Amino acid sequence: MKFIFGAGLFLLGIIALSASIFGLIFCGLGAYFFHTDGIEINLEQKTYRNTLSLFSLTFGKWKDLPEIEYISVFATTQSTKVRALTAETMVKKAVIKVNLFYNTNRKIEAFVTEDTQKAFDVAKEIATVLNIDVLDATERESKWL
Repeated sequence: MKFIFGAGLFLLGIIALSASIFGLIFCGLGAYFFHTDGIEINLEQKTYRNTLSLFSLTFGKWKDLPEIEYISVFATTQSTKVRALTAETMVKKAVIKVNLFYNTNRKIEAFVTEDTQKAFDVAKEIATVLNIDVLDATERESKWL
């Protein structure tokens, strides 16, 4: 839906460019909807970067991965604010997050999904490479895997 809205604004901006400066504003708004944020982790070189992607171009500075103590997989609720011209609401959905913990309580959010099995697969792959433990916090009683 985000892509369709962005494409619509971008096309409207291109059409309006010949008529007024508002075309440039619509193009800019449309481009905003094409951007995505994320993280890339290079396990071989033990580096990571927070990324910003726009039209298949990815930007972000590589940093050394800190000494990771453990990986946590937990269930949470993700809220998104949805606005219309006269109304606003919060949309909530259940997600599973994979976090890498270091320096006792600092974290790097490595992965977010709605599929529990996929989250555990990613966590186990990272844990195997880094030789660390995985904490299953998806249920009331947390347990080490």
